[in-house]
Amino acid sequence: MMLIVHHLNNSRSQRILWMLEELGLPYEIKHYQRDAKTMLAPPELRKVHPLGKSPVLEDEGRIIVETGAICEYLVEQADGRLGPPAHRDDTLRYRQFLHYAEGSVMPPLLVLLIVNRIPVFGKKAAKRIQPMIDVHLDYVESELAQRPWFAGEEMTAADIMMSFPLEAAMSRAGLGGSRPATIAWIEKIHARPAYQTALAKGGPYAYA
Repeated sequence: MMLIVHHLNNSRSQRILWMLEELGLPYEIKHYQRDAKTMLAPPELRKVHPLGKSPVLEDEGRIIVETGAICEYLVEQADGRLGPPAHRDDTLRYRQFLHYAEGSVMPPLLVLLIVNRIPVFGKKAAKRIQPMIDVHLDYVESELAQRPWFAGEEMTAADIMMSFPLEAAMSRAGLGGSRPATIAWIEKIHARPAYQTALAKGGPYAYA
């Protein structure tokens, strides 16, 4: 049975399409569209998993959710490709950034998105949240200034996980030319053939 990605437009699931293209694993996409007014996922996703979120990976009856968990599953399916590097320090960085993407840097970006939609008071709240995000962006810049990829000399699933929050930061949290190493990293991933193929297959994605 072929892998099935339940894919929502403008969502974290674009990373899974990219990873599958990098690994060369065969897969099928089932597309879902956000509600144009609320930007919420459609109720059809609840038929796949009770949370009604994306991405969801389906593999021979197994239903796997959470982007990081799906990435780890795909690393196993691909005999370790894009997984932890051999060097101990690189392995520790790999694990750190694999979880940092959703555990630390993404939450304030999501809060910023929400408060920016609130009239008047949203702007005041955003001014308090932005400095928190800047701490993360400065940290990321300092790491990427030291090495070409998050874990070390080679691209890994940690880079795939970090793509969504950093693309989101470019879109709505002031990530720009003052952090050249991060911008260069984003340009580098966008130039990868696998990224471009995944983008064409995934459909509209506001952060590319």
